[in-house]
This record gives sequence, structure tokens and C-alpha cells, in this order.
Amino acid sequence: MSASPTSDLSSASEPPVVVGVDGSEHSLRALEWALSAAEHLGSPLVVAHVRSDALQLGAARIASLGPSPDLPDTVVTAVRNVVEARGHTLPVRYASLDGSVTDALSAAARGARLLATGSRGHGGFASLLLGSTSRTLAATAPCPLVVVPHEARTAALEGGAGAGRVLLGLHPEETPDEVLDFAFEAAGNRGVPLEVVTAFRLPPQPGALVVAPSPALQVPPPLPLADDMEEQLVREGRREQEERLRPFAERRPGVELVPVVMPGDAAGLLVEGSRDAGLLVVGRHHRHRFGTLLVGSVAHAVLHHAHCPVAVVPPTGR
Repeated sequence: MSASPTSDLSSASEPPVVVGVDGSEHSLRALEWALSAAEHLGSPLVVAHVRSDALQLGAARIASLGPSPDLPDTVVTAVRNVVEARGHTLPVRYASLDGSVTDALSAAARGARLLATGSRGHGGFASLLLGSTSRTLAATAPCPLVVVPHEARTAALEGGAGAGRVLLGLHPEETPDEVLDFAFEAAGNRGVPLEVVTAFRLPPQPGALVVAPSPALQVPPPLPLADDMEEQLVREGRREQEERLRPFAERRPGVELVPVVMPGDAAGLLVEGSRDAGLLVVGRHHRHRFGTLLVGSVAHAVLHHAHCPVAVVPPTGR
């Protein structure tokens, strides 16, 4: 890892914001978001580039011949020029990394406040909404990962990373505390409302059930839904949501809460709400029984389709 001698973070007391760059338009968009976020949070910034396989191989061959200067990282040089032209007041370190992209960025992000990436990088298919690097990091990053969507999916980031309300997808029984902590902290630091969305599915209507072809296989139809069934489910959902949020709201009384409980598909409601949000926060779901890290269906959907940056927050220890 290389660093600018004038941008030493060794004395920084705050965990850094780390952003992965590769010179693509998508990564430069993530860089702009990360600069704004780091300034807003008062954190130093680490700009990390994983060198190409060809450059890593060339450097290894040169090193095998004896001591020699490092090969220049043209991506880091170009990105440094972009950052310096923008102007900033925060400490910035530039890092050239070796290894696989996902492993190197995960290692660089250990202990970080968050890791930011673009939705796609160089290569791959232009039609893909989410690149393989961001998809893998969503399941493996050791800190919250923020994926910044490309311009085709969202308007310009007016006001920077501190603009727009924070949108949280909450399942009262399943969402870990770390996700709520991150969402409340994000809203509090930005001074914006926190909208909490809890969705539930209505039981199927009797008329939607398929009738068995044989009378012998038929069962008595279920009782019809009460006229106020939806209202009852909304009231119960509000009670569960309020109980889940109460301790976090008490610790951050300055955060304005906007509770939303309604029937529907959680991912669809969050994607629609992301059109005018500044940050969408979801949890990264559990480990598979075989030990494989999984990203839940809601997180997977919003990563592909949300119109604002998406934060995927891991559980403790990841």
C-alpha cells in the first residue's frame, strides 16, 4: 500500500471513510459521494485502487530482478488530480493495493467507518445494474458498504452526501441493532429525517385460492377476511415498529422519525421511496447453514434498483 507523504492519517482519531476507485465514471461518482460524506462526518478519507493483474504481475517480475522503484499507479495519479482540483479540508490518503479487488478492498476497510464503491467498474456488461465487485462486497465487507448508483439510475447528487432524508427498511423481528444504529447516526449527523418503512403482506383472499379438481380433494374454504383486517395488521405493525425503535429514538431524541407501516412488497416500497431519498439503509442477512454469507432478497433488490446510494450494514463481527 502506498500513501502520499503529505496526507498521513497516522494521527487521525476518527475511523476513515474508504472509497474504491478504478478510474471509471462509476467509481468517480462514488469518490465524489465519499468526499462529501467524509467532510460531513469529519472523517479522513482513504482512496484505494487495486492495481490490475497485469500491473501486479509486471511489478512482481521487476522486483524479482532486484531493488527498483515502484511502478507508477496512473489511476491513483489521475484520481489525486481530481480530488485536489475539487478542493477539500480533510486528510486524504491514496493507496495502491495488490490482490483480488474484493479481498484488497475488504482488508483496506477493516475498522473503517464505511466503504463506498460505484455500482459498476470497468469491464463487464454495460446492461448490468450492479457489478460483481459491489455484489460480492455487499456480502463480505467488514464495515457498512455504500453503493452509489450510476447516473442513469438517479439525478445528480445535489447537496452532496448530506442531502435528502435517510430511508430505513425495518423488519422489527429480524433487522439487527447495527442497522438501526447506522441509520439513526446517519440521520442525526446529516440533520435530516429518518423514514422507517415496515411492510407486510396481506393474507390471500379466498377467491384467489385454486379449487381442487376433485370434490374428494377439496377442503372447506377459509373464513373470509374481516373488513378491518388490514387496519388490524397496520395497528399491530405500528406497535411492533414503535417498540423496536423506542430505545434508539431515546438515545437520539434529535432525530425526526417518519414511521411508515403498510401492506406491500418491502423492496418495491423502498425502491420507490429512494427516488427522493439521500441514503437507503438495509441489513445484510444471515449466514447460510453451510457458512456462506448471503445478502437478503430486499438488500439484493434495492442494490440493483434503488435511485439513491444504498448502505448495506453487516452484523457485528463482520
